[in-house]
Amino acid sequence: MTTPTSRTSSEVVYIGNSGGGTKPELGGGNRRNTSSPDEDRKEVKILFFDLTYYNTTTQFLLCCAGVFVLYLLYGYMQELIFTLDGFKPYGWFLTLVQFAYYTGFGYIERSVESVKVPRCIPMKTYILLAFLTLGTMGLSNSSLGYLNYPTQVIFKCCKLVPVLIGSILIQGKKHGPLDFFAAIAMCVGLTLFTLADSQVSPAFNPFGVLLISLALLCDAAIGNVQEKAMREHKAPNNEVVIYSYGIGFVYLSVIMLLTGNLFDGFAFCLKHPVETFGYAFLFSLSGYLGIQIVLTLVRTCGAPLAATVTTARKAVTIALSFVFFSKPFTINYLWSGLIVVLGIYLNVYSKRSKLTFADIRRICGRLIQRVVPSRGGASSSSTKKLLLEV
Repeated sequence: MTTPTSRTSSEVVYIGNSGGGTKPELGGGNRRNTSSPDEDRKEVKILFFDLTYYNTTTQFLLCCAGVFVLYLLYGYMQELIFTLDGFKPYGWFLTLVQFAYYTGFGYIERSVESVKVPRCIPMKTYILLAFLTLGTMGLSNSSLGYLNYPTQVIFKCCKLVPVLIGSILIQGKKHGPLDFFAAIAMCVGLTLFTLADSQVSPAFNPFGVLLISLALLCDAAIGNVQEKAMREHKAPNNEVVIYSYGIGFVYLSVIMLLTGNLFDGFAFCLKHPVETFGYAFLFSLSGYLGIQIVLTLVRTCGAPLAATVTTARKAVTIALSFVFFSKPFTINYLWSGLIVVLGIYLNVYSKRSKLTFADIRRICGRLIQRVVPSRGGASSSSTKKLLLEV
């Protein structure tokens, strides 16, 4: 078993009970005094940037800023690639190239680390993670061949719904009423947005809705499986990336080789190397760096809050998509999008609110007593009691 000290340099965030157990120590000689109260801090590190000594709010804001910048570039490059004539049937090949880049980036990052750390998460977990990663990214990329880009993004905005369900089924978490109200608002907004898109967009195809819906189901599972595995085994981010995308690359290579799509996609991309491999490099680099930050958010804040941050940046992506790429627009996009934003706000607010279903029942009971007071003398005493309670 690897000792905490030998794991330090590649460890990104330590998750656990802050009140008990042995804390991992940072290497580097005099860098940290064991008698200092700072020893109780969790190490927070993204690539080569150490955020440990920033307060929790600053860490969260820096992660949010990184997610917005990197994933806005990611979304722009993704839509730009699919504007190439004839590229839409090759969404799965783009996923293959993306997985290859991700695996290479992860290997480079892991190679430059001074201390080598053995694999922390069991291989059977990575086999499942790779399958789910392939599903969420491959189906998402392929859906762009059948859907307007903003429609694809608005579906991704609503991944909080399956993530919420997944956190209940996989991790046994309990959620408050505001989380469920947020999920309902997102479902309503998503339905209205899809109906609007089907009326004005010539690129709309119901098959694309099926693809992106399946991608969301995989996304819900992967976020919660990642969170559970990383909390239990304290694996560094680059390990998760290498194994998840490396195994996924093998999966997809075999599938495309058997179906004959591997050579067709490669031949097409060779005719347009800059618009495919070149753009895919920038697309993958921004996505890889974004993944590092999202994984840190998952470990420190949990899958639902990380999904909330990535969902908020998608709202900005939709607006920029209409600015940079010509496409039909209807006012129904705006109203349905605002309903989704309401759902995002409710989900964020629920993290600070202690409202429970029992509180709602008590509030409803008080309202009913006010509207329908008791008869006779009991009416005034009941009213006085309610006023005192309020």
